[in-house]
Amino acid sequence: MAVKTIANAQVQVTDDGYLEDMNQWNEDIAKEIAKELGIELTDKHFEVINYLREKTKAGEGLTIRKVGKSGVVDIKELYKLFPKGPLKFSSKIAGIPKPTSCI
Repeated sequence: MAVKTIANAQVQVTDDGYLEDMNQWNEDIAKEIAKELGIELTDKHFEVINYLREKTKAGEGLTIRKVGKSGVVDIKELYKLFPKGPLKFSSKIAGIPKPTSCI
C-alpha cells in the first residue's frame, strides 16, 4: 500500500493504483485518474462510475456483462467509454477495488 497525491488529496492506493478506501474518492480524484488514463470524463462516464460505486457498496460483484445489462450502458458503449480495459479502468476511476474478473 502506498500514499499518492491525487487532485491535492492524499489517498492510499494499491500497487495497481486502485484506491484502498473508496470513501476517499471524489469527482476531482476521478477526473485526475481518468486524465492519467487518457480519458476525458463526460456525464455518461459518471453514470457508469456511479452505478459501479452503488453496486460495490451493496456488496455485488461486477462483470462487464453485468454492467452491459444494467440499463446504464450496453457492452459496446462501455468499451467505447473506457477503451483498453472497460471494467478495469472504470473501476479505477470510480475508486472501487479492482474487480476479481480483471487481470
